[in-house]
This record gives sequence, structure tokens and C-alpha cells, in this order.
Amino acid sequence: MWHLNLSIDGDARETLSAQLRNALRGRITDGTLRPGTRVPSTRQLATDLGVSRTVVVEAYEQLCAEGYLTSQRGSGTSVADSAHADVASALTADEAPAPEVWDLRAGGTDVSMFPRQDWIRSVSSVLRSAGPRELGYAPPSGLPPVRRTLAGYLGRVRGVRVRPEHLMITSGFAQGLALLCRVLRDQGHEAIGVEDPGHPGEWAFIADAGLRPVGVPVDREGIRVDELAATGVRAVLTTPASQFPTGAPLSRRRREHLVDWARAVDGYVVEDDFDAAFVAPAQRMPALQSVAPDRVVYAGSASKVLAPALRLGWLAAPTGLAGSIERVRAGWDIGCSGLDQLAFARLVDTGAFDRHLRRLRAEFQRRGQAVRQHVVRHLPGVAPLDASGGLQTYLVLPRWCAEESMVAAARRRSVLVRGGRFYALRADDRPPALVIGYAGVRGAELGRGLAGVAAAYRDVTARHATDVNVRRVADSDRRTGLTA
Repeated sequence: MWHLNLSIDGDARETLSAQLRNALRGRITDGTLRPGTRVPSTRQLATDLGVSRTVVVEAYEQLCAEGYLTSQRGSGTSVADSAHADVASALTADEAPAPEVWDLRAGGTDVSMFPRQDWIRSVSSVLRSAGPRELGYAPPSGLPPVRRTLAGYLGRVRGVRVRPEHLMITSGFAQGLALLCRVLRDQGHEAIGVEDPGHPGEWAFIADAGLRPVGVPVDREGIRVDELAATGVRAVLTTPASQFPTGAPLSRRRREHLVDWARAVDGYVVEDDFDAAFVAPAQRMPALQSVAPDRVVYAGSASKVLAPALRLGWLAAPTGLAGSIERVRAGWDIGCSGLDQLAFARLVDTGAFDRHLRRLRAEFQRRGQAVRQHVVRHLPGVAPLDASGGLQTYLVLPRWCAEESMVAAARRRSVLVRGGRFYALRADDRPPALVIGYAGVRGAELGRGLAGVAAAYRDVTARHATDVNVRRVADSDRRTGLTA
């Protein structure tokens, strides 16, 4: 397997993902990487560069969206055949700087709202009181006082029922999922159910851990438990609070059926609660784990509610899994930053975390409402799905509107979006869709991005109308010829 000769600087102002993205784009535009050239897997390149795999995944996804790379399930990632043609036609040596790009892809968050001053106060407080124990290696499963604080908080806010010693602090949700999949594989599981549509990044982590992701359809009530039962799997990953990416909450009826299913097959439900904080309190149901702590593995992280850079997550596992997960974790790494754990616990204990979440939830709800209003006014025939909250809006397009055409038209308008099939594990006849993420853009930027989407829709609509008229004329000519 060949290696890319790239270097990135951890001390640079630019993010690692942006550095990698720019370096790869440069190699493609200068002809070093030719069309069809396979690039290393995300895991290999992350190892070569000494960075998180997430850094490489984000860079590859961005370059795929820009048309420089192409990725096919089972075939890896390679330089797109059209990359050099696109670059040659779009860029010249004396051209003015490229226009601003509005990124409306789902999956991000607004780090500009990070509670910087509260965090500084928390860190300062921790440093003033930190002794040898706090400055040493933290236990792999997390510092006991932090686990106590978090267990209390999750119980108060989400109804989670977990003893602190069964709550593990992880380096984000991805690590928790990887640990869990490793344990499930060791226990004889070969596959795990996943929501379809869902999160492709999570499917990759599952596959890397040696399990096979099996798609389970989703509708307006959440995951289809009847379809899940037909797959034969004994574990499933789901987002009950607000399904990603449709935003549909798991209905009370489905919650009961899902727990019944887990007990019937002696299996587990993995509850990804990543965006429950953004669901309106009046609509928010307690965590599924609160109903069946013996069958539900509860997982969350600080990535969306604070910042991905913190790399803090948590995993509340049933007694039958907790010990095995701890043993795997002990041989995996030496734990997360103890100081960051303590600073986070301080943020929770002082109430600053709750205040921050209230501000964040109100802001994201305003943005979600703005997206839905814009769609109703400017995208006739497009239907936004009702959602309990979340950080994105799922738009169902008219049957005649190919989502690939919409994504391409939006890109020509300097707007990055993804179609519904990007989030689909299986090819089927589901209606075309567009997913608008609004967490990473705010104010005027969001408005300009939405205006670009509306303009792209007008472009696609006009082309469709022209095609229809051409077909009508051709049909009329054929009929006239037959009767002449």
C-alpha cells in the first residue's frame, strides 16, 4: 500500500482537516494526483499523519462534495475523473479569489457559541486546586468525581439510570461506539442494525470494528421495529430523541416495541443521544435507557453541545456489558485528559453548562424555523419533514427533481449540501431529498446559503420545464406525422 507524502502542523491556526484538505486539493490541481488514483484509506492516512481518523474523514468528505474525490462503497476513495477538467475550467492563474462558500451540510455545530469565559473559569478553578492525583494519569474509565457529576446530571436531565462506576468517560462518541462494537463482536455478534437513512461515518466505524451494519428503514415514527426484527440482528444503533437525518422522534409505541424486541432476542439497543439537548423540552421524552437500563447502552458526547476539540463523551452500559467494555478500554488507551474532565464537571456543577445549552437550543430552534419558513416561501413543491429538533432539516423533493442535480446546482451557487441518498445504506425507491444543516452557519451567512439553495432549485425547475416542453413538442410532432 502506497503512502502520501503530506505534512500538517498541529500548531498552525488552520484546523488539521483544513490543512489536509488544502494539501490534497493542491496535489490534485497540480497534476501530482491523476484522475482515478486511489488515495489511502482514512485509517491508513490518519496513522501516517498521526492524527484522528475524524480529521481525514472530514477532509475526504469535503473534497468529495467539491468534486475532487469520489468514494464508492467497497471500492475506496480515488481522484474523480472530472477533477482536473473542473479545475481547469474554474481556475486560471490570474483569476480573482474564489467566492465565499456556504456549507449547509449536516453534522457540524457552531463553535463560535462555545462558552469561552465559563470554560476559562472552570479550567482556572481546576488548575488552582489540582494536586498530584489530578495531574497524574486518569483512570481509563474516567475520574470518579467526574463520573459522579455526570451520572447525576444525566439522571436529572435525561432520566438515565446508571451507577457512576458503570459510566465510562470516552474520547467522544466514536470511541465509545468502537469499544462497544469490539465487545459485541467478542460476544458473538456479527452484525448490528443501523437506521437507514443514518450516519455513514458511524457505519464505517462499525465495519472497522469487524461488524456488519444492517440497514433498517425509518419513517415518521422513527426506526421500523418490525423491519428490525426481520434482520436477525441482536443489537441496533438508533437515535430516538431526534432521528438523524430526518429529525423524527421515536414514538412512544415504537419505544415500547424496541425494548420488547431487545428483551426477546436477548440483545441491546445503543442509544445515540447526541442532539437530545436541542429538542424542545415540551417535546423531549426521557432517554430510552431510563425505561430499560438492562437492555440499552446510552451514549453521548460534548462535541455538538460544546466543541469537538474537547474529545469528551460518555457511555452508560448495562451490567452485562460494562465490565467487558472496561477491560477492552484498559488495553486501548490510557484515558482522556483528566483536567478537561474536571473542567467539564465544574461547568456542570456551577450551572454554566445548563445556561449554555438553553442559549444554544434557542438559537438552533430559531435557525431551524428560519430554514422551514424559507423552504415554504421559496421552494414550491418541497416538503420539510416535521422534526422534534436537531441540527438539520430533511427536505423531500418532488419526484421529478433528481437530488444529484440539486446538489450540483447548489454547488454552482457556492452552496454545499448533501442529498438524501448520501445518508442511505441501501439503494431503494425513496423520494429524492435534500438535507440542510444549519448548525455551522448563522445569521446572514445562513440567509445567503438558503438563497443559494432557492436559486439552485429555480435552475433545476427551469431545466425540467424546458425538458417537458421539448418532449411535448416531440410528441406533438410524432402525432402530427402519424395523422398526416
